[in-house]
Amino acid sequence: MAFWLAAKREGQASDWIMRFDPRFWTVNFPRPMMASVVSTAPDALRVDAAFLRRADLGGLIWDSADTLDHPLLAYRTDRDYAHTSLRLRWRSSGIVPLDAVNGPTLTIEGKDAAGAPHTWYVRLWNYAQGTGEDALISLNFSALDGGFSLPADADRVWPGAIERMFISFAPPGYDGASADPLPAEAEGWIEMTEIAADGARAMLEIGDVMVPATGLAIATGFDDQGVQTPARLLRSVCQLGYRGSVVHYLGMSHYFRLMGAGGAFLAGQGGDPLNAPTRAWHRAFFAECVGQGFSPVASLSYELLDQHCPDDWKQRDLDGNPALTGWDPPSTLLSPANEAAMAWLQSVGAAFAALMAEAGAPVRFQVGEPWWWTLANGRIHLYDDAARALFGGSPRAIPDMRLPLDEAQTALLDQAGALLAASTAGLVSAVRAAVAPAPVEALALVFTPTLLAPDMPELKRANLPLGWAAPAFDRLQVEDYDWLTAGADGHRRKAYAEVDARLGYPPHQQDYLAGFVLSPAQSDQWRHIDAGIDEALTRAPHEIVVWALPQVARDGYVRLPQSPQSGADPMQAFDDVLYPLALGRDATVTPEFSTSVSVAASGFERRNSLWSNARLRFDVGPGVRSEAELGELLAFFRARRGPARGFRLRDPSDHSSNAMVGTPGPMDQEIGIGDGLACEFALVKRYGSGEAAQVRRITRPDFAAMFVSVNGALQVGTWTLGEHGTVVFDEPPAAGSTICAGFLFDVPVRFAEDSLEVSGAAFAAGEAPSVPIVEIREAS
Repeated sequence: MAFWLAAKREGQASDWIMRFDPRFWTVNFPRPMMASVVSTAPDALRVDAAFLRRADLGGLIWDSADTLDHPLLAYRTDRDYAHTSLRLRWRSSGIVPLDAVNGPTLTIEGKDAAGAPHTWYVRLWNYAQGTGEDALISLNFSALDGGFSLPADADRVWPGAIERMFISFAPPGYDGASADPLPAEAEGWIEMTEIAADGARAMLEIGDVMVPATGLAIATGFDDQGVQTPARLLRSVCQLGYRGSVVHYLGMSHYFRLMGAGGAFLAGQGGDPLNAPTRAWHRAFFAECVGQGFSPVASLSYELLDQHCPDDWKQRDLDGNPALTGWDPPSTLLSPANEAAMAWLQSVGAAFAALMAEAGAPVRFQVGEPWWWTLANGRIHLYDDAARALFGGSPRAIPDMRLPLDEAQTALLDQAGALLAASTAGLVSAVRAAVAPAPVEALALVFTPTLLAPDMPELKRANLPLGWAAPAFDRLQVEDYDWLTAGADGHRRKAYAEVDARLGYPPHQQDYLAGFVLSPAQSDQWRHIDAGIDEALTRAPHEIVVWALPQVARDGYVRLPQSPQSGADPMQAFDDVLYPLALGRDATVTPEFSTSVSVAASGFERRNSLWSNARLRFDVGPGVRSEAELGELLAFFRARRGPARGFRLRDPSDHSSNAMVGTPGPMDQEIGIGDGLACEFALVKRYGSGEAAQVRRITRPDFAAMFVSVNGALQVGTWTLGEHGTVVFDEPPAAGSTICAGFLFDVPVRFAEDSLEVSGAAFAAGEAPSVPIVEIREAS
């Protein structure tokens, strides 16, 4: 199926929103502070904040340029605020009030009238009527002054080039510099209601594309997108064509309540496991999902930001080093053996399940990528104190998972797998108990490139335990994006088979998670991801989930749904049958290119080759030699419905990898160089030599006449023939190896016209009919 990476809107549907629409504000804050924003009405929003230090300062932000939405859905950039006004009612509690020093300030970043960068600090109290916690605020951007005291400190805002603005908020006791903790966590909130923009530029054009339903679901993430409003996120989900599930990764850095302990701020120190901003945001998110017909899935992992994780909760390797990921700052992994860590994780799962039930959403809970952390160098983290105790006090050392393991080492891995399975079962049980007697759908997410790493064949004992076998979970969710984007298709296929055999979930009890693209520079990986979605559809999973919305919006990915009126079958219909008549000597074969030639007045030419490969045309009519063959031609033409269905044709002048018609051999054509990962190599034939050679894709080889070699060695029983002339190896050829093939082949063709005119009298008089046939392009 086709996809598109949209860079901008070019003629697609648009609409208008009020500038300062509550859905499109965001929040920002320094860690470990937490804040969230929710749109509560068409003209209202609410900010919730949790402060931990005297220097904590948050911001409620309006950006002139929409850098967060998908290009087809973003609002238009407009930095000119001249003759525009903003009015709102302000209410707050638990923060420095409007009328105090360090009270909420509108910071405006932009340029002055001369074009130089400038920042203005507009004290909102100067434009307020009411009290410090309940006031009406009116801002006219063409008559707005920065400065604490007016008119003494007046700094007139230039409204013609504003980049962004943010309203600051801070806790009582804010000092602006000290990293000292507050005596206790301080919670505050802001409500802005009756928000109204007026004046010359009070409205903004916004993308209003509505992609038809693609049949896919999508994933979101609180760590990445919790600074936006739930309404904004789900607007994108709906209008980009996603339906069904919204798999929501709860994250590892923001959702938990923190408490000061020994100079750090740690999770799990008692009380509500969730902070207030997280609760407010997810209450709105789950309700918005229900309102729009989506089914949310809460995804909770064993991963926690390292700086907020108690030391004894962390998995550790043989030398006592904590499990640390490659993120910056790093996260760590909770030990399934640590009772306190697992009890806390269970309380988190129960809290989110209760929020889903409160919103009226079916409770669907995913245990996300639970594993014993293992580094690429083979170091597995099975040796934290709690794990050592459960494994007998002095468990067998495993210094490198890549090396052959003895019986005691594999037994330890089996113990670790059983412990991991017991911990996930305990987590699911806690979620079920939190909402009983309501049902809970329990899911597990497995990441095959890590759990089934080829260089660590025994790792599955610990990280893909038999305790997860059906029916331990209602459904299994599988992702393989590292292998997918690297072209490691052999590893992927073996992993699917091994997961199926080991855990026993049939396809209709599995989901496939497609993605993801780490950085904008890797956006070409969407080609592999989209192809992976097409491939997954052939396995008929329960659901396919695109991972994830932040990358979809950033790169402009659009999955283009197939029109039912022009479905793939009629457009690509091909009957894998050979044209039934031998081509006579009088049949014509015409290779053709498409070249534009521009001739200057002086006679010089500029030539542009539009096709990289020739396309063949045939006229097979002169090959019809009898009335019986004529009848066979007519029957074959009708069975193909004229040009509607393709078929094979053996070109008598060029049908071999050896020269044109020679006997094929295993070294005829080089089809690739191994990289140690790729298992699929497309058949090609070269015409000419060197860089000037034309490379032709061969999509319809004769399997009975095929030979494949690797570094000159004939391969027998190690490969299969895939779709469109692709050699598929069981194991990836070694890096640097040369893969060659020899073959006979046919040309994929169709009849060129809807009619076939045959005159019986002319045929009897020896005049051959004209039967034009044209080659079909099946691969580039």
